Amino acid sequence: MTLVSHGLRNIRSICSVSRNLSYLSSSLLPRTFENLQVFSTSSILCPGTQVRSFSAFSTSWNSVDQTANFEGSKHKTFISERFIFFSAATFFALGSVVATSSCDSIIREKPVEDPVVDPVLGEVILYQYDVCPFCNKVKAFLDYNKVKYRRVEVNPLFKTELNFSQYKKVPTLLINGEQLNDSTVIISELSARLENAKPKQKGLFGSSKPSKKELELAEEEELWRAWVDARLVHVITPNIYRTVSESFQAFEYITDRGNFNYFERNSARVVGALMMYVISKTTLKKRHNIEEERPALYDCLAEFAEALGQRSFMGGESKPNLADLAVFGVIRAVKGMDTFTDIMANTSVKPWYDRMDALVGETV
Repeated sequence: MTLVSHGLRNIRSICSVSRNLSYLSSSLLPRTFENLQVFSTSSILCPGTQVRSFSAFSTSWNSVDQTANFEGSKHKTFISERFIFFSAATFFALGSVVATSSCDSIIREKPVEDPVVDPVLGEVILYQYDVCPFCNKVKAFLDYNKVKYRRVEVNPLFKTELNFSQYKKVPTLLINGEQLNDSTVIISELSARLENAKPKQKGLFGSSKPSKKELELAEEEELWRAWVDARLVHVITPNIYRTVSESFQAFEYITDRGNFNYFERNSARVVGALMMYVISKTTLKKRHNIEEERPALYDCLAEFAEALGQRSFMGGESKPNLADLAVFGVIRAVKGMDTFTDIMANTSVKPWYDRMDALVGETV
């Protein structure tokens, strides 16, 4: 049973029926949780899971079936969507204490911003979670190519910012009104459009056919782009929840940068952090065959460093390619956490990362 529309309609109906959170927590809480579409904050607010069924709120979180819910079924959990479920639990429970609060604070109308128009691509709008690794892949590409774009931070519980679309996952990108979904698809499409906008240059003797070396580099690029989605994001996730303190650190970072109201933010910081610590230890590590978090991450990045070799970038000496940007985006997503600090101190990717950072720059 799909619970996306049911869950959001249920919450909205509750808000309209009763403006007293005490009433919500005492009489409607169990039914709400049965229908709540859980969203994830991925490790950063990223690929996660969705709840398929709950017999009641008392159902153990162990019974929740995890399925990919970020960019499609090919991505299995950068960070579980279930923290919003438990965040919501705390949020509604707070109503028994804060009886004067109303649900109006949950659904926030944002002022319409002036369009940001890129001279090559036109109007580009990125719907994102700020710390989502897949969103950070897209931002790394846009920032490197100096594309002008507007970011819209999506509230992970209600997703009202995505009301225009049946697709409720991030990243979602609008380019002159045309919608693109899935980070890899978005990057490939934008890369092709930027390339087509460049003046055409023919090769030696007037031929534009790619050389054998160019074909080999293109094949390597696609191999490592796929590796990022299939391996790197899943190894880095349990690392940010490796200890209780790191889990709290991660949720502090996530909720500070995300689009949360007061109750969502504070409930996620406590309940979400504790639940993701447990889920990481009991589910994520087992699913992705991880014995020890940090060694697995270091080994993963060592694979990339070995493939990089003595090159400045995977794309060669002069400039990075899409594989470079994908790896960089995922690592940058955990910047500010202990995981990032340890990556820089205990792996050989720091010189490469610093070169990438200088070229990509900060997201404006």
